[in-house]
Amino acid sequence: MTDEKKGHEDLKEYADGWMTERKGTDAPGFLKLVIPIIGLGGFGYLIFQMYGDVGHATRGSLVQQFNAATKTNPALMYGIAALVLVYVAIVAIFAFRKPHED
Repeated sequence: MTDEKKGHEDLKEYADGWMTERKGTDAPGFLKLVIPIIGLGGFGYLIFQMYGDVGHATRGSLVQQFNAATKTNPALMYGIAALVLVYVAIVAIFAFRKPHED
C-alpha cells in the first residue's frame, strides 16, 4: 500500500488532471528537436514566400500585379522574420534546459 502511495506522490497533474507527469522527468529528445525544426521551417517559408508565388506558370502574373498594387514592404517582412527567429531561439533554449523541481 505504501508503494502505491509513493508512486502517486511522484505524479504532477496539470489542467485538472488531464495531463500528468512524473516529477523530474523531461520531454523526449525528438519532441525537443521538433520545436526548432518547425520554427525554422516557418521562418524559411516566410522568407521564400514573401512576395507570393511569382514564378508560378498560371497565377504568377496575377501575384505580380497584386504585389505592384499593394506595394509589399520587404523591411517589414524581414523584421517579422527576425522576430520569428528570436521567438524560435527563446523557445528552443527553454525546451533544451533541464527540468526544474517545483
